[in-house]
Amino acid sequence: MAAKKLSETFSKNLMVELQKWGRMKRTGVSLRYMMKFGSKPTEKNLLISAQFLHKELAIRIARRALELEKLPYGLSEKPAVLKVRDWYLDSFRDVRSFQGIKDSNDELAFTKTIKTIKLRHKHVAPTMALGVQQLKKDLDSKTKTQDLIEIHQFLDRFFMSRIGIRMLIGQHVALHDPNPQPDCIGFIHTRMSPMEVARNASEDARSICLREYGSAPDVNIYGDPNFTFPYVPPHLHLMVFELVKNSLRAVQERYMDSDQVAPPIRIIVADGIEDVTIKISDEGGGIPRRGLQKLFTYLYSTAKNPLDENLNFGSPDAVTMAGYGCGLPICRLYARYFGGDLQVISMEGYVREEASRSKLGTILRGQALTQTDGGANLNLAQMVGLGPLGLRFDELEPRLRRSSAPTNPRLAEEVYMSLGLGIVGVKELLNLAPSPYKVRKLIQDLGL
Repeated sequence: MAAKKLSETFSKNLMVELQKWGRMKRTGVSLRYMMKFGSKPTEKNLLISAQFLHKELAIRIARRALELEKLPYGLSEKPAVLKVRDWYLDSFRDVRSFQGIKDSNDELAFTKTIKTIKLRHKHVAPTMALGVQQLKKDLDSKTKTQDLIEIHQFLDRFFMSRIGIRMLIGQHVALHDPNPQPDCIGFIHTRMSPMEVARNASEDARSICLREYGSAPDVNIYGDPNFTFPYVPPHLHLMVFELVKNSLRAVQERYMDSDQVAPPIRIIVADGIEDVTIKISDEGGGIPRRGLQKLFTYLYSTAKNPLDENLNFGSPDAVTMAGYGCGLPICRLYARYFGGDLQVISMEGYVREEASRSKLGTILRGQALTQTDGGANLNLAQMVGLGPLGLRFDELEPRLRRSSAPTNPRLAEEVYMSLGLGIVGVKELLNLAPSPYKVRKLIQDLGL
């Protein structure tokens, strides 16, 4: 049976609303402003936040729903994609069911609604992956998946938008927590320990490996356990989990029929002056060079068995070692969401390395560097750069030049928040900065 168009499934009034909001321009939100609002979650600030989300979520959700209707190669008609489209339509209708957010009662009701929306969209990623798999079955065998540029560009936009929507909802909802965790402003942890996140993510990945293979290589983590920096722990957890899972599967499958003991996965957290690098290395055999260009395409997976179309994504069995074909592309989007990136380098046949680079504080910037351990051959390096929180120097200096009075209170407040002062502390900031002299001079000039 042919898939029904939106206009055939939903009311005319809803379609008019969808088109109207889909044409509106979305508003970017920086972590700086999230932290500014979140540092004082007063009733007034929560009301302002809800009023903003009431409009912004409608725009973002409408755009995605409309785009899901117009995908090339028949992807829009795949059952899994239709399911996702309907989730977005339902969520748009839920958001627009509120005429306005006028008081705290409205704000609380709206917050309850967007919590439901976030839960509804929990399985969007694997469901879209299933839709892509359904498309692959219908493609000509001669079609190269990496050549389907329109599909890849759409999925990049779609998943990046999803990250943003979930971040906005999650931040607002978290601000209602009556017992927030220490050093947390909503979703944002101002003193996140990458060692702790890496340890938890590795344990989760090993549990999946144990379930599927009956055994799992050890994971050894090296670094300063006292080192912290501001970031969003669930984002880092997801990236490390996916990368470690890749390494575990590569090593396990290479050594499962061998008399040799599977070598451990190594995670190194290096807190440099300008960058944090989380390197995940293994001896899983690597990837042929011809396969590298496919790694970040959504229609490619190294898994032998595709996803089960009848799989319940809410069940524990839905978390598999491989098969979705979107782990690396989505990891890269999470890294890029805050200005970072994910890079892969492979030397086939020996060691496999995966690394995550995190930028410190609010102003640090740099390129990820891949290094070998003790001169060992580098096999695969996945470099994840986690972007800075707030303004960088290259964004800050033009603002200072335009200001006739550096001690302008509004500018001072903006710079104060962008530098994270009072969150990571002046002393810590000076130690983390690429140029302590510049920061000291800036603080003096602004009277901070």
